[in-house]
Amino acid sequence: MAETIPEINTVKNLSLDAFKKKFGEDATICVCAPGRVNLIGEHTDYNEGFVLPMALSMVTIIAAKPTESFQCSIISMSESLASTSKAEFTIEKRELIKPGEPKWANYMKGVIANFPFEIPSGFNAVVMSSVPMGAGLSSSAALEVATYTLLEVLTNNYAKDLKEKAMICQKAEHDFAGVPCGIMDQFISVMGKDKNALLLDCRDLSVVHVPMDKIDDNCFLITNSNSPHKLSSSAYCERRDTCYEAAKKLNKKSLREVNIQDLEHLKSLGASDVMLKRVQHVVKEILRTQEAVEVLKLGNYKKFGELMNQSHDSLRDDYEVSSPELDTLVDCARSVEGVFGSRLTGAGFGGCTITLLKENAIPQVIEKIKKTYKGNATFYIAKPASGARKLDF
Repeated sequence: MAETIPEINTVKNLSLDAFKKKFGEDATICVCAPGRVNLIGEHTDYNEGFVLPMALSMVTIIAAKPTESFQCSIISMSESLASTSKAEFTIEKRELIKPGEPKWANYMKGVIANFPFEIPSGFNAVVMSSVPMGAGLSSSAALEVATYTLLEVLTNNYAKDLKEKAMICQKAEHDFAGVPCGIMDQFISVMGKDKNALLLDCRDLSVVHVPMDKIDDNCFLITNSNSPHKLSSSAYCERRDTCYEAAKKLNKKSLREVNIQDLEHLKSLGASDVMLKRVQHVVKEILRTQEAVEVLKLGNYKKFGELMNQSHDSLRDDYEVSSPELDTLVDCARSVEGVFGSRLTGAGFGGCTITLLKENAIPQVIEKIKKTYKGNATFYIAKPASGARKLDF
């Protein structure tokens, strides 16, 4: 069956108990931030298109208590976060905070270094997470956003502009972890809303919550291929640069401004077949994502599933970022009655698929995958959940 995601209160209580055991006193602050999955809108972000993620019930929780000094002592209790379990550093002069070992702490350090308000003291903290690492479900953004939320409570200075909060967390990942990530993960972790997806316009960073309260007895099944990402940074950059080159050929700022009719013009300008396929995916994926919002509002999950299928097929055939493992998972899911649609989610060549289906079809999908898939897949059942927040004791 699917992996059981621990309830938030379970993870919270475990983190509070661990804090008391490690530091000999009770924590006074407890915050959480979720992981995410992207429902549709892949490789559209750097083309100024749209993405449609939802927050998950998988969360990173930080239990903490301020100290009387500027020293920070942080203990990770999570396999998904720590190669080394403890990090210690001072925040007396935040401009002197530098990345180092353990690497998981760099995501926290970057947020602390860039937090826009004075931090009056250090803190002791325990970090615990139910977001699996390396599955493409954004454990890093969850840690960054949870850290920022902790600092808000610690200083009583809450972000008036949630976009700024998300962008500071993104900057932490760029500068301290050395990962040139997009903005989607931080935005949804900050702004996620129960029973809603989040439409993010990657051109102007405007957001719209998209109601999913008609999901009823349907849900999403996230399947982790447990196949390592094979999309090298060079392959990713190659696709991105091809998109930029195509936009330049057409004298457009980005592929957001390109339509299907422009493909013929692009062909006349000497574009290669590969470039034409890449552009076709991006242009159609932007349109699919916009259509997906409208069908979600109507509760038309059958049509939403069809759009998911089209998205995967385009990622496989035109953008060429799927893999035999991901295709097998998708094909298995689609063959089961009660499945509306299935696609890879994330950059591709590894990671997860996401399947929209009737809840009563979950056992058959899992059984089919276990019989067919040669790898060791893991499964998570998901519905849209809330974003970062302070937790009550």
